[in-house]
Amino acid sequence: MGHGGNVIDELMTDHREVEELFGRIEGLTPGSPDRKLYADQVTMELVRHSVAEEAYLYPAVRRHVAGGDAIADREIEDHSTAERIMKDLERCDAGDPEFDRLIGMLMSEVRSHIADEEQNLFPRLRAACPPDALDDLGDKVRQAKKVAPTRPHPAAPDKPPANKLLAPGAGLVDRLRDALTGRGKKA
Repeated sequence: MGHGGNVIDELMTDHREVEELFGRIEGLTPGSPDRKLYADQVTMELVRHSVAEEAYLYPAVRRHVAGGDAIADREIEDHSTAERIMKDLERCDAGDPEFDRLIGMLMSEVRSHIADEEQNLFPRLRAACPPDALDDLGDKVRQAKKVAPTRPHPAAPDKPPANKLLAPGAGLVDRLRDALTGRGKKA
């Protein structure tokens, strides 16, 4: 989290990190407790990433890219689907039969979303947006990820300004809960 570069470079690095965590989960045997550890880590990364995209990337897509409203709406709907899956996954232990079904659904949804962003949205944004604006967006996304929630909140607003106002408070509460429970850390 917080890699540097323009918004596209930042978000693509996040995508690679999420894929690495997915690979770790896939490399473990079903029921392994580390599958839950990595699922929690991937959820934390995906939630921060999604909140930052919804606060800064998608408004820029709406402003700069032809047909941007429809693109942003579709991407936000993808986030909503993934967030509902993560909320259900949060309640499962690695040994729960539902865990494997949900993690498979999450991987499929997120991989499809990443492919769409990298093949369609990012090239269109790069062509439509000046480099200095992309750099500025990268800085804003990095800052947003630092204070963003780490747990799924499917009922939370996903469009500015409400999401920008509420995310830091939810993020603070989430990080306190994570610290108290050790969520996302190896015991």
